[in-house]
Amino acid sequence: MTETNPVGDAEATWKRHIQQVAEQQWPAACLYVVATPIGNLADLSLRAWEALRRCDAIAAEDTRTSRTLLDAWGIATPLLAAHRHNEQQAAETIVARLAQGERIALVSDAGAPAVSDPGARIVRQVRAAGFRVVPLPGPSAVIAALMASGATSDEDPGFAFAGFLPSKTQARRKWLARWLNWPVPVVLFETPHRLRAALADLAELASPDRQLTIARELSKRFEEVATIRLAEVADWLAQDAHRSQGEFVLVLHADAPRASDDEGEGLAPEHERLMRALLAELSVRDAVRIGMAATGLPRDPLYAWALRQKP
Repeated sequence: MTETNPVGDAEATWKRHIQQVAEQQWPAACLYVVATPIGNLADLSLRAWEALRRCDAIAAEDTRTSRTLLDAWGIATPLLAAHRHNEQQAAETIVARLAQGERIALVSDAGAPAVSDPGARIVRQVRAAGFRVVPLPGPSAVIAALMASGATSDEDPGFAFAGFLPSKTQARRKWLARWLNWPVPVVLFETPHRLRAALADLAELASPDRQLTIARELSKRFEEVATIRLAEVADWLAQDAHRSQGEFVLVLHADAPRASDDEGEGLAPEHERLMRALLAELSVRDAVRIGMAATGLPRDPLYAWALRQKP
């Protein structure tokens, strides 16, 4: 029996797929919105590679970051800047070039453009001008974190993407209090220098048994994914100094359902009267602590309500 050559078979397979991708439809006068790797450059899809090399120009959030990806894949397509501070001007330039029949690709630094990165204004203006927009799906930090968290299921697939947390303490706590009440997992982004403060706020605002998945450096060499109780977050960080470094996606798992309906947006009138009296004399933390003891209500709804009353 003749043995097959794995390398030869792999090369033939790649050539066949590359040819198939090249033969697909690539309409002109079209904006291609291309998802790019979030860390591992090997995650670029063949279709994304073909689009980036076939287009007349690539509109990039950061041309230096994108050049690293293009060089790795042997793509020489010219770059033009399309970031948060010049998006209107970039949109006008792109529309003008599409009117000349060109193909333009839109990329962000990593992942899917126009979601939590610049690009939405460009997409809107291109569509308003009557030109076609073709999304090329691919890597996503949100989906990757959810895949590793186990926070969703086929029976209950819902989730919410909240993006980056506010930088200022009071704004962040009010913002978190609102998202904590959602009945689905919530996906958050946070930067390394604000991670500890954000996790401390989560641990203070939510019940200690609430599950949190911390996904660090997804798809990169030092990738780490851990699902822990909020009560254990501080200890988990303290175990390794490297755990506060890198890029973070946080998945706040849905809270366990409660029998009472009092944890909704509002409180019963008698509970509101008590909490207002406590807040007039005490800090939010102390008012909530006493309110829990007096009413028997759980911490999350009381804290969320109390934060909404503060100016």
